[in-house]
Amino acid sequence: MTTLLEVRDATRRYRSGARAIEALRGVTLSIARGDYVAVVGPSGSGKSTLLTLLGGLDAPTSGQVRLEGVDYAQLDDRARTRLRLERIGFVFQRFHLLPVLTALENVELPMAERGIARAVRRERAAELLGYVGLADRLDNRATELSGGEMQRVAIARALANDPAIILADEPTGELDEATGADILALFRRLHADGRTLVVVTHDARLAREAARTLTMRDGRLVS
Repeated sequence: MTTLLEVRDATRRYRSGARAIEALRGVTLSIARGDYVAVVGPSGSGKSTLLTLLGGLDAPTSGQVRLEGVDYAQLDDRARTRLRLERIGFVFQRFHLLPVLTALENVELPMAERGIARAVRRERAAELLGYVGLADRLDNRATELSGGEMQRVAIARALANDPAIILADEPTGELDEATGADILALFRRLHADGRTLVVVTHDARLAREAARTLTMRDGRLVS
């Protein structure tokens, strides 16, 4: 499989008052196209920091992050925003849906930002909501959905612009065991359909689903 996303010797340092915090320490990894990777480790180990670098939401203090050969550091803010919109799908623990919008409208949003015609984006949003099992919930507002349904809408939204990779941060963290199992099954289906997935998780069940598991500790990949 060809390399899709590559990190080379990435560090990330912060300051908190007088303290210097080294969240990442020389991380190097490659994600192949079609891969399914789970990143695990204790709280504070650097998992979420790594995910923000992979998604271009933050920049490394040193080192490189490349998606499809493009070095994020070589892009200005506008180009990075465009790359995230077109090539990366994000799924968050707390869903981040707009509560005043319907499920269909939430899924449409990334396509609207890309300038896709309304009729086209509405048709694709409906197809994606059918894909995640919500064909009967298109017109329900986010506030009318259960946690599991909101996460399904969030996954459909992540797929809206047909991204090269999906990055998920604790996608089952807000869900009960049975609902989380449904989301696991959906991620399994995404991978079977050829999607590239990187998931940060404390959920041992989700980690076992992945093709590869990477363990972080104290800002380093240890396995």
